[in-house]
Amino acid sequence: MFTGIIEKIGQVSKITTDGSNFNFTIKSPISNLLKIDQSVSHNGVCLTVVELHENSHVVTAIEETLNKTNLKELNVGSKVNLERCTKIGDRLDGHIVQGHVDGLAICKQIQNRNGSWEFTFDGEKEIEILTVNKGSISINGVSLTVVETKGQQFSVAIIPYTFENTIFNEIKVGDSVNIEYDIIGKYVMKKHSQQIPL
Repeated sequence: MFTGIIEKIGQVSKITTDGSNFNFTIKSPISNLLKIDQSVSHNGVCLTVVELHENSHVVTAIEETLNKTNLKELNVGSKVNLERCTKIGDRLDGHIVQGHVDGLAICKQIQNRNGSWEFTFDGEKEIEILTVNKGSISINGVSLTVVETKGQQFSVAIIPYTFENTIFNEIKVGDSVNIEYDIIGKYVMKKHSQQIPL
């Protein structure tokens, strides 16, 4: 489990393939703190550390993961948001993030709000049901609050610290991002769709 509070930014230094799998070598300031089999969020995707090198680590994304996320768009030099799993007893500064990406959304607009930025995204039809104003959402692993949701579009506000310390400063109009909806909202939707009494 994660909180959506990004620890560091990593950079892809090597990509190899093994059948339909992609092996990503990530150079980062936290690589030397990791261990084999540890779960780490990469742009909101929970991946297992399979190799460790000096100042870098290797994770593998299988075909299912590549099909559902923007990891397939990474190139050597691409930056990724990194977060290690939450320790029991730590403060939950963001919200509950599982690292299980629900789908992709496309950046439609970026507005400079004179001290912050408002990003608008367009995604799948579930957005209208699973996002609510002031509710939680994870974008590329970053825990954020929904400013407004309308149809298949929603917007989030990005403060300077988040803009400078995550890859939000790399996102451009037309880019795809990984989306994970709030887990509570997903359970409520399932209950409603199946008419299961609480």
